[in-house]
Amino acid sequence: MRYLPLTDADRREMLAKIGARSIDELFRDVPQAARLGGKIAGLPDHAGELEVERAFQAYAAKNVSPGSAPFFIGAGAYRHHVPATVDYLIQRGEFLTSYTPYQPEITQGTLQYLFEFQTQVTLLTGMEVANASMYDGSTGAAEAVLMANRVTRRHKALISGGLHPQYRSIIETTAKWEGYRAVVGRPDVDGLEDLIAAIDKETSCVVVQNPSFFGHVRDFGKLAEACHAAGALMIVVVTEVVSLGLIRPPGDMGADIVVCEGQSLGNGLGFGGPYVGLFATREKYMRQMPGRLCGETVDADGKRGFVLTLSTREQHIRREKATSNICTNAGLCALAFTVHLALLGEAGFRRLAELNHARASRLADKVASVPGVQLMNDSFFNEFTVRLPKPAAPVVEALAARRILGGLPVSRLLPDDRSAANLLLLAATETATDAGMDTLVAGLKEVL
Repeated sequence: MRYLPLTDADRREMLAKIGARSIDELFRDVPQAARLGGKIAGLPDHAGELEVERAFQAYAAKNVSPGSAPFFIGAGAYRHHVPATVDYLIQRGEFLTSYTPYQPEITQGTLQYLFEFQTQVTLLTGMEVANASMYDGSTGAAEAVLMANRVTRRHKALISGGLHPQYRSIIETTAKWEGYRAVVGRPDVDGLEDLIAAIDKETSCVVVQNPSFFGHVRDFGKLAEACHAAGALMIVVVTEVVSLGLIRPPGDMGADIVVCEGQSLGNGLGFGGPYVGLFATREKYMRQMPGRLCGETVDADGKRGFVLTLSTREQHIRREKATSNICTNAGLCALAFTVHLALLGEAGFRRLAELNHARASRLADKVASVPGVQLMNDSFFNEFTVRLPKPAAPVVEALAARRILGGLPVSRLLPDDRSAANLLLLAATETATDAGMDTLVAGLKEVL
């Protein structure tokens, strides 16, 4: 039985009302190449609940999960240990069922933990003000460019070749529909990219990543000075927030906007999310910041309380005045981030970062000893790039067949770049073991 509420007559009436000749016309903005030409081969029209459950269990069994094999994949999503206390706390009913604060002052608990979250983000990034989270780091990066365009009243963004390709792609998609130019640099494999010469009077912002997609750690202080001299903003993206436990924070380098992916703290890998975006800026740009801002105050009796100070999305104010159409903050993920970081404390967070770098340094030494493998980094945090003597994609597949999750072939995210074919991105967090590293090295020697 099909549980579809509309009849064919209903659909014809709806189409006629909006002036569309067919349902296909409703999807004309979706490229033909992205549409299915017919039914999916081998997929039945219907099945019972038990049959569907068994089928998906069989699909799931084909996955090699991070906890079941040596794991060295990063590229914007990192495997870290999440204390059991985090899940215990966020699954309490008052947190798990709490939604976005439409009547904010009633939900003091939600506002308080978002206020604490904002405080943590400003301390990590070295910035003055942070919002109450974004969906994830990638969409936060696109929002940052839109914000820079509003602040500078310019419409040209310079995108570093060291920015994560998926972040770049989202910025380019936004540029297409928002009417600004996104000028993208070549992949910065060697970490020597110079963006200063490309800044001109039309530039609204320069978007860089630290550590870069290829793992390089850089100081962007001089780039920030060049941006400010030209009236542009510098946006720094951080895909591995744990790196801020060791690396100079973007705010200290002169960043105007900082966007981070916060998944590493409190949020497990999953299979694509949900994640949590961190967004921080200078106080003078606060009113152009997307999302929400929670503030601290006192009530009529002088007791500490929390309020929704700014809410700039179009559901709350006139659409033409809105600075973002984000529909909800990733509240539960932000809470998980806050709980995990509170459990670590400052000393614990620094120690976690030290462990990550030590593990990655050990892995780099071991992998670089494999004949034919070349380390491409002279600096990194917990992720680095190596060049293999043959294409990396089949090597990774061969390792996966041996139940070794041996990194990410760069060609997967840069398919049109021939120079990326032999590049392999490897990450090691505190969860990486010596035994796992030795298994990877033995597998590489065998496959290569």
